[in-house]
Amino acid sequence: MSIQAAFTLQRAGFRLEVDFALPATGVTALFGPSGCGKTTLLRAMAGLERCAGYFRLDDQCWQNDKVFMPTHKRRLGYVFQEASLFAHLSVQGNLDYGWRRLPAEQRRTDKDEIIDWLGLRSLLRQRATELSGGQRQRVAIGRALLTSPRLLLLDEPLSALDTRAKREILPLLERLSAQARVPVFYVTHAPEEVERLADRVLLMDKGRITHNDSLQQALARPRSPLFRDDEAAAILEGRLQQTLADGRRPFDCSAGRLWLAGAHTAGAGTARLRVLASDVSVALAPVPDISILNQLPARVLSLTPSAEGRVLLMLVLRGGQQIPAQLSAYSVGKLQLEAGSECYALIKAVALVD
Repeated sequence: MSIQAAFTLQRAGFRLEVDFALPATGVTALFGPSGCGKTTLLRAMAGLERCAGYFRLDDQCWQNDKVFMPTHKRRLGYVFQEASLFAHLSVQGNLDYGWRRLPAEQRRTDKDEIIDWLGLRSLLRQRATELSGGQRQRVAIGRALLTSPRLLLLDEPLSALDTRAKREILPLLERLSAQARVPVFYVTHAPEEVERLADRVLLMDKGRITHNDSLQQALARPRSPLFRDDEAAAILEGRLQQTLADGRRPFDCSAGRLWLAGAHTAGAGTARLRVLASDVSVALAPVPDISILNQLPARVLSLTPSAEGRVLLMLVLRGGQQIPAQLSAYSVGKLQLEAGSECYALIKAVALVD
């Protein structure tokens, strides 16, 4: 299953010109500065912007030189920055609107399952005007899912929410693609949302897609726009285990086992860890009698000089996951590190992505 698209749109002072192909699975983040064309691309996919080009979702063509399927015929769900609910309807009425858009034989979702998953059961009789921002966004997501979409488009669904509401919605978004069993395109300008939610990233700038990467590839790029505070980072995906009696908590990934210290409220299960380049040292062999517990075999993939005599190393761990390390040029020379060098990554600290 795949998604293939190419769109061209000319406006005064702006031109959208994109061409991409992706697997039709997981969450794809559209990331870039304000005005780079993220929302315009999303609207083109929905058929809300009439662009030249084509759009194919697996075996179905929604647009080409001869065909333009109108928005109401495209099997998609669209969630906006502001939850666009029908103010005169109850929560139940808003959900029913999505549910009734399809004939019964075309429905692929279980209405009660969606209502319970989103925690909407106690809100069904309330009117949309009586809901908090987080509740409204949950209803909007539920209404979109109840249309049994083949594609789900989310345009900065957290941008209008306060911190508390974001914490309420984020765990739901983490499970959204699996729950909906459809590909999700997610527009954001927040690197932390990309780290937590995305499987792939379309980096955009001035109406163009500059890179079409996996999340790990997007973070591995020197001077990636996803860096926070201009510091390189990596995301490791794996499984969080229960805390041991001594306070350590194991995290197992393809590279091996890492240890977390300190209190963590997250339950056992699938999780992501953030590793900052400043928290990674390099040794040529395992180092005994040291407080750093996380020592993993690695290979130097690349070296990129940076400011003030520093060098950014990209290390490949066992299983193919990559992490950055920020070293001084002196240390790189002393250890005689170069692309292909075998070494050990000494990871001083890791953080759960939450």
